[in-house]
Amino acid sequence: MIKRLSDLEQYLRERNVKTRLVVVAAQDENVIEAVVKAKKTGIVDVTLVGNQKIIEDVFTQHNYDLSGMDIINEENNSLAGVTAVRLIKEKKAHILMNGQESYFGASLISKPILDKQNGIVKGKTMSHVAVFELENYHKLVAITDVAVNIAPDLKAKAAIISNAVFLMRRFGIETPKVAVLAAIEVVNDKMPATMDAAMLSKMAQRGQIKNCIIDGPLAFDNAISEKSALQKGIISEVSGDVDILLAPDIETAGTLYQSFMFFANAHVASITVGASAPVVLTTKLDTLETRFNSILLSASTYLT
Repeated sequence: MIKRLSDLEQYLRERNVKTRLVVVAAQDENVIEAVVKAKKTGIVDVTLVGNQKIIEDVFTQHNYDLSGMDIINEENNSLAGVTAVRLIKEKKAHILMNGQESYFGASLISKPILDKQNGIVKGKTMSHVAVFELENYHKLVAITDVAVNIAPDLKAKAAIISNAVFLMRRFGIETPKVAVLAAIEVVNDKMPATMDAAMLSKMAQRGQIKNCIIDGPLAFDNAISEKSALQKGIISEVSGDVDILLAPDIETAGTLYQSFMFFANAHVASITVGASAPVVLTTKLDTLETRFNSILLSASTYLT
């Protein structure tokens, strides 16, 4: 079982994982830096779709090795997204990544992914999973959904959990433990998040959500601390040993994500899952380490 993100590269090497990454509008210097580092691992091959001249200028400016990388010249960023998704659909690439780190850059990928005729979603629920390595926690922990589903209903939450479970099982965690977060740890019919949490817990017990243990509602303190749970009279096999934190909405997930990053100095990798290929969506705030880890996290989805 992987307990640190820094172990992921060796973990993938030992299992001979080999994938191809395709980058949309690939002329961003930060993204190229991460892609070059990922290529050196031998785990991912790379196709860059974008303005070839700008891409080659970045490689020249930073003295990066362009050998072994494919470039598809497409100066129209929107068409670059269409081209990249087509490569995924034709199984000529396995991972999508945005090369323009902005809201618009994300849409360059999301629109062709969701296209009803040529997209790659196949009717499933897509969701974002962020995996954190924290100094004061004994293993990796995931937060979902930080970036895709704004206010998921019960059905969407079940799908979001299944996506996160799929990812964490790639790390060797056979039965991930899921805490369904709410403001309080008791069911209150005036607080829909607690009602959803109770139903999700029962759905897992009945086998409707597979390969995981779900408990909730749990407040954040008794999800991550067994001592806190016991002080409140909660006996749970999830408390203090949680693998996945399911947030009730995107605001809660985003706040947790940013708190971990800015107050806990956490290491993180994050991807979007649920389509026929994982998607790496990075921002200007991400570090080289985060971009690199996110690429490797995507490659881990091809572990059996």
